[in-house]
Amino acid sequence: QVKLVESGGGLVQAGYSLRLSCTASERTFSSYAKAWFRQGPGKEREFVAAINWNGSKTRYADSVKGRFTISRDNAKNTVYLQMNSLKPEDTAVYYCAVKDGSSGYVLHQLSDLYDYWGQGTQVTVSS
Repeated sequence: QVKLVESGGGLVQAGYSLRLSCTASERTFSSYAKAWFRQGPGKEREFVAAINWNGSKTRYADSVKGRFTISRDNAKNTVYLQMNSLKPEDTAVYYCAVKDGSSGYVLHQLSDLYDYWGQGTQVTVSS
């Protein structure tokens, strides 16, 4: 069974940083695009960032552009989300996702297009 395991969430004050990690159990996922989504309290799941298979292309939601950086280490089968200058509105459960068979020629923002999901990691930003 394919597993995506996120880690790195926690409680921080506004303005601080966190780095999330997501490691995949399936080795073939190192060839696929990966994405981060989040779901805040009472909100729908929303796109945060995506990266193609080799890290040469990325895409960000406007709300995090300039503050968050997505990256990956295929040797470790892991994708990261560096989150700087955190704001209370960044509070959410963060999920990593993989679209089966997609190298990331197109980096999709729609959650319905992703096939595999992690269990999520909670990020709470206090004011």
